[in-house]
Amino acid sequence: MSTPNVLDDLEWRGLIAHSTDLDALRAALGEGSVRFYVGFDPTAPSLHMGNLVQIVTARRLQDAGHTPYLLVGGATGMIGDPKDSAERTLNSLDTVKGWVEKVHDQIEPFLSFEGRNAATMVNNYDWTASMSVIDFLRDIGKHFPVNRMLARDTVKRRLESGISYTEFSYVLLQSMDYLTLHRDHGITLQFGGSDQWGNITGGAELIRRVTGDHVHAFATPLVTRADGTKYGKTETGALWLDPEMMSPYAFHQFWLNVEDEKVVEMLRLFTFLSHDEIDDLAAQTEEKPFLRAAQKVLADEVTTFVHGAAETAAAREAAAALFGGGVLHGLSTTTLAAALREAGSVTVDRSGGLPSVVDLLVSTGLAASKGEARRTISEGGAYLNNVRVEDADAAPADGDLIGGSWLVLRRGKKKLAGVEVR
Repeated sequence: MSTPNVLDDLEWRGLIAHSTDLDALRAALGEGSVRFYVGFDPTAPSLHMGNLVQIVTARRLQDAGHTPYLLVGGATGMIGDPKDSAERTLNSLDTVKGWVEKVHDQIEPFLSFEGRNAATMVNNYDWTASMSVIDFLRDIGKHFPVNRMLARDTVKRRLESGISYTEFSYVLLQSMDYLTLHRDHGITLQFGGSDQWGNITGGAELIRRVTGDHVHAFATPLVTRADGTKYGKTETGALWLDPEMMSPYAFHQFWLNVEDEKVVEMLRLFTFLSHDEIDDLAAQTEEKPFLRAAQKVLADEVTTFVHGAAETAAAREAAAALFGGGVLHGLSTTTLAAALREAGSVTVDRSGGLPSVVDLLVSTGLAASKGEARRTISEGGAYLNNVRVEDADAAPADGDLIGGSWLVLRRGKKKLAGVEVR
């Protein structure tokens, strides 16, 4: 029985949006360990959801016996790939160096750096910084017809409003990366996001022009919401992988709230579940979508991959406790604070004594007025720390503060807010 080709799995998961010759790539991946690379530009202090697609794909290829090179763009990060609308802000060398270190540390836990197909981390600043402008133009620039560079979608969209030569030349730098890694490390496959496809094919073409070798490339799809808008943003910002920039609780909640129309796609893209397991969850979503079985598995799997099993368990426990299904006082203050800030919270000063529950319901927005707050309490719909409030004039005591500083207010089953007391 022949071993399944990893490319078949990538196609089934919807991870191939564009590619060079698929038959040639399939043959190469079936013949032995292929050395491949994927790049990450340090244009922020953390990786995000789009980068996670590349990390998971690199892991799949390594698990199938292929050899990863993870490129952190200390040089390309100084410029940034052209945006559709305006010039990027150029960050200082010290800023980019700091981000390079953070991105390096974030990538490292996801792949194996030991064994026969151990991963290698590289930085394109190492071969770019010492290169003279004359050498760059003679050795790299001469292989790029300007008419083809002008035909790139990102460039065409910017021609009327203007694009600097700095951003216009980005494709040369990324293409040089592929050439350098091909020459120095024998790399024959590059992949990246579909927005990088022009840069990726530019590198493959540069290798052909300079060395005569034919190499491989593919691009993963842009992940979008059901309405076609970008899926890289949440209501509070980007879906960061750094727990300091997005708490594991908020991260878990994001995946838990994926639309039914997208959850199977997300399971294929982001988890290591088998085809049969995903097909079973797809059937459950079709038959009983209200159970949200697929979303629960998705949230647990991705959060565990990124933040670990302990943080996943803490996120589940926090969600249950906040809505009356667990013990609030058993939660860590860090997890509770992150959960309540995600739900919505206000800050009050304890110097004048703690406000009444009525006042807190109004200040958190759970009630529009004091009259509405009193009615909610009289109807049995107000809860403080998961205990029903019986007295409309009640006020919390210092002993009610969870972790010494937090109160949890709830109206009914689903409306929740936090109060941080300082």
